[in-house]
Amino acid sequence: MELTIKTDAEATHKRRIKEEIRETLREWENAKRFFEHALGHEQVDYAIHAIITAEKRYAMLIHKAKKMKGPWPQWEVVGQ
Repeated sequence: MELTIKTDAEATHKRRIKEEIRETLREWENAKRFFEHALGHEQVDYAIHAIITAEKRYAMLIHKAKKMKGPWPQWEVVGQ
């Protein structure tokens, strides 16, 4: 019984991490699009900050996910 609870908790945690990774990737892509259309110094600075922040969060989440052992729920193609 304890193994099942631990396995369910790990699966739930992995699904949460997966969703955070997907969300962060969307934020990163949106920040890059914003940069492409930024007008003026302030918008460019804001876009650069948003890109850097999303990149760092994405890298942190990927690192966290790689440290987790065991099978992962199936990953869907991003953008679908």
